Amino acid sequence: MAAPALTDTHDAPAPVPQAPPGRTRRSLSDWLDRTAAPYAYVTPFFAVFAAFGLYPLLYTGWISLHRVELQTPDRREWVGLGNYTEMLVDDRFWNALWNTFTIGVISTVPQLLMALGLAHLLNYKLRGSAFFRVAVLTPHATSVAAGTLVFSLMFGRDFGMINWLLDLVGVHPVDWESGHWTSQIAIGSIVTWRWTGYNALVYLAAMQSVPTDLYEASAIDGASRWQQFRKVTIPSLRPTILFTVVVSTIGATQLFGEPLLFGGTAGARGGTDGQYQTLGVLLYQQGWALFHFGRAAAIAWAMFLILILIAAVNALVSRRLRRA
Repeated sequence: MAAPALTDTHDAPAPVPQAPPGRTRRSLSDWLDRTAAPYAYVTPFFAVFAAFGLYPLLYTGWISLHRVELQTPDRREWVGLGNYTEMLVDDRFWNALWNTFTIGVISTVPQLLMALGLAHLLNYKLRGSAFFRVAVLTPHATSVAAGTLVFSLMFGRDFGMINWLLDLVGVHPVDWESGHWTSQIAIGSIVTWRWTGYNALVYLAAMQSVPTDLYEASAIDGASRWQQFRKVTIPSLRPTILFTVVVSTIGATQLFGEPLLFGGTAGARGGTDGQYQTLGVLLYQQGWALFHFGRAAAIAWAMFLILILIAAVNALVSRRLRRA
């Protein structure tokens, strides 16, 4: 009787398990949710930024290397860094840069100091505190044109309210627009009026995040309200104060609407003698009044480089504050 044939089970391949079709589709969907979906969410932002931020920036840099007139933008003459060298030897550029700095200081320093004081007052439990918080933000919601028009009337030489108040105390009328420092003080007051309330609310939000335990401990130690403000509130607000200083400095560098509208027809030149001409006004004058598109682009890139320098200083100061 023949023996039955033996089958070598070691040589037979193991069956490959097949995943159900539904599980495969779910795995693909999970992979898309984890990997592809985040890129899809951020793509609209980068698309809009590339179209309206990056491309204009690069195009402006390219135009700044050419001699281009606004009437004939298709006719370009390569000048390399010629527009930049002309800008650096132009007295109007340095005058505008200095005016931008001085108006920035005149408007930023009192603005942030008053905002800090307002925030400290609004931090108390006052009756109708919501109304006061909305009220301090009202100037920021007002348009630049409307605010500047009102202040131009207030600082008028013949019938302005400021000169009327000065006359009550025996001071002769001041020609605010024609003077160098007087015009900058007037413009700085417009900027201060518009942005003080906004910065006050920023400080208020930061103050409300300070732990109450710090105030209670300082009160137990006998600290007065003023000492608590100096020893507890101010150190806790250092990052926020740095943020507002940087944002206000950037805003001062880009200052345009207030000086343009303050002087009426002379505002496009920054005053009859350029006494309050800022970098933004100089850019407008070169590009849209004198039609030197290439020079205007060079000024725009100079402003961009100044903002990069401000950002670098901010990063350096922030790093030192974190180490402190």
